[in-house]
Amino acid sequence: EKHYPDGTQEIVFPDHTVKCLYSDGFKETFFPDGTAVKVKKNGDKIVVFSNGQKEVHTAQFKRREYPDGTVKTVYCNGRQETKYSTGRVRIKDEEGNIILDKK
Repeated sequence: EKHYPDGTQEIVFPDHTVKCLYSDGFKETFFPDGTAVKVKKNGDKIVVFSNGQKEVHTAQFKRREYPDGTVKTVYCNGRQETKYSTGRVRIKDEEGNIILDKK
């Protein structure tokens, strides 16, 4: 563990995972496989995977962004919305029934 004068802490784990804790409440974790996790003070989480995919977690939704431009969002009420890179939009309700499939 390293402790810096500004209050930042850096922890290196045996598997080479590095966790940085900042004095303002922001946290970053870097995994050996290239995945990075950033957690904001308000609890919002951003996960960047080594394959180019990105996930955003908030209290309202979870969103996954794919390298081809496709974005899939799952809301806290269970509704799912998928926007494909082709422009197609598909929305499902809480039970998985398709509400809209616009091509």
